[in-house]
Amino acid sequence: MSGWVLGLIIGIVVVVAVVALVTPIILLARRIANQTPRIDAALRKAETNTAPLAALTTTIDHAETIVAGLARGRARLGG
Repeated sequence: MSGWVLGLIIGIVVVVAVVALVTPIILLARRIANQTPRIDAALRKAETNTAPLAALTTTIDHAETIVAGLARGRARLGG
């Protein structure tokens, strides 16, 4: 075989190998892209469902104030 034929064969093998490696990556990227609307909807729902947790600190503060008041009342009543 002459040099250019060998080079052509090696070039074709390299191109086929690259296509074989890149194709699954592209297909996986397409699957991920197709799932993004569902993922986004689930994240938005999770944000809505967990938004009240932001007020948890306020609730804890109020509960501590109430418990402290009850403790003072109990102490004044001799308990």
